Amino acid sequence: MYRLDEEQTAVLEEVCRVADESIAPHASDVDAQGRFPREAVDALAKAGLLGLTVPVEHGGMGHGVRVACAALDEISQRCSSTAMIYLMHLCGCSCYVAHTHAVEETLRQVARGEHLTTLAWSEKGSRSHFWAPVSQAAQSNGRVVLNAEKSFVTSAGEAEGYVVSTRTAGGEEPTDITLYLMLKEDEGFTVSGRWDGMGMRGNASAPMTLEDCEIPAESALCEPSDGFRTILEVVMPWFNLGNAAVSVGIAEASTSATRSHLTSARLEHLGISLCGLPNLRARLARMRVETDRARAHLAGVIDAVENPSPNTVLLVLESKVAAAETAREVAELGMQACGGAAFSRHLSVERNFRDVHAASVMAPTSDVLYDFIGKALCGMELF
Repeated sequence: MYRLDEEQTAVLEEVCRVADESIAPHASDVDAQGRFPREAVDALAKAGLLGLTVPVEHGGMGHGVRVACAALDEISQRCSSTAMIYLMHLCGCSCYVAHTHAVEETLRQVARGEHLTTLAWSEKGSRSHFWAPVSQAAQSNGRVVLNAEKSFVTSAGEAEGYVVSTRTAGGEEPTDITLYLMLKEDEGFTVSGRWDGMGMRGNASAPMTLEDCEIPAESALCEPSDGFRTILEVVMPWFNLGNAAVSVGIAEASTSATRSHLTSARLEHLGISLCGLPNLRARLARMRVETDRARAHLAGVIDAVENPSPNTVLLVLESKVAAAETAREVAELGMQACGGAAFSRHLSVERNFRDVHAASVMAPTSDVLYDFIGKALCGMELF
């Protein structure tokens, strides 16, 4: 459904090779141990896939959101924790690319597989309203001083780069936001606690405290107070569509695992496989239809992003919530169809069921997106 050309298809085939060889074999252990999937990230880096969206002139592959979503879909089918880490990396890269002149060498490091990045946006004080940081930068001797309590930073302590949002020094409006690149070696920040979530247990999402963290003023990834626009216009299409792709991938994994169980497990006293029961076949059929519908919707939104129209913003808002809610339904159907085998954690369907709930509570949450969509339909301002 992504309608990739020959070059793009070759890239996706490489993604699938890496996913099969270096991501899928560790997915169960990553989930059970709640550990960062270092093998998976290293394999993506070695294959040059951290530079998937880095411009060719900086050593990257130069691909856009269509290939990125296809890749996230495939990775998520094997390990959604790895897919979320990769998505946040691609979102961070979108900031780098939008402000290339400030981070040219960093982009080359990304392309060489030496730099994993992520977003550090959500704050304890504004919770899921990540577009409204309560922290505010200060200036000291030509440097920027950051103090903030960031919550749920994916790849916290693991990434080499963090795109940090904060209110601009001297800014008066909530939307006076500037984005900065904070590096792993910068002093003044700590990772507070270990991630122990219900699902996506390997994405190392943890709070980060920035205390008098001084960075060069040249670390800005946008013009002063232009961070709000950058968040909405540069990053949000990548974030929403990428999240949708992850949800679709989880739905696909649920459907595939359910089909495998229904066609292999047997009712010995009746001499039939579970797929011999019409009600279970019907559940599987619904899973297939809903997964295909979600992927088709995502492909349509990608078309709209590549060829903007007055409805593009609305479709981008829809993409994350539509895929998240559909994938939750698909995962629930899988649990019902597989019954005790899934509930007792003998099948990956149970992991899919836990992982898929993350999208609904990840900012912007499904509730927030429904509100935004409703406002857009009523001609109201979103913020």
